[in-house]
Amino acid sequence: MSELIEELRKEHAVIAEALAKVNKLGITSEKGQMVLLAAKNGLLAHLEKEDEQLYPVLHSAAEHDADLKRILDLFAKDMDKISKAALEFFEKYATGGSGIEFAKDFGGLLAALSIRIGREESILYRKYDELKR
Repeated sequence: MSELIEELRKEHAVIAEALAKVNKLGITSEKGQMVLLAAKNGLLAHLEKEDEQLYPVLHSAAEHDADLKRILDLFAKDMDKISKAALEFFEKYATGGSGIEFAKDFGGLLAALSIRIGREESILYRKYDELKR
């Protein structure tokens, strides 16, 4: 596994762990708010790293690989939806929120991120490593 993919996988784990901690601490607690902000910052840094280091390699390869181009297009559309939902979630709960509504929104965000992470790691990260061999 390449160094970049190893880093990105570790960041996925840290983000998931932070979100689980927010759920445990509660969104209305000061500590929960601090962890939520850290999770948001970690997610944004992770996305920036992918944009700068992962996707340029994949997009370059996709110029000569129609299947990869199609996959990247699907991932881009999916990421637009997830990014919008994540940013709305972080904005909505930046200063707290109600228990049931938070639980519903949190569950939706966690499910979307979990699915995305699984797909990235099994498809995109594997393809990146193949290209870097």
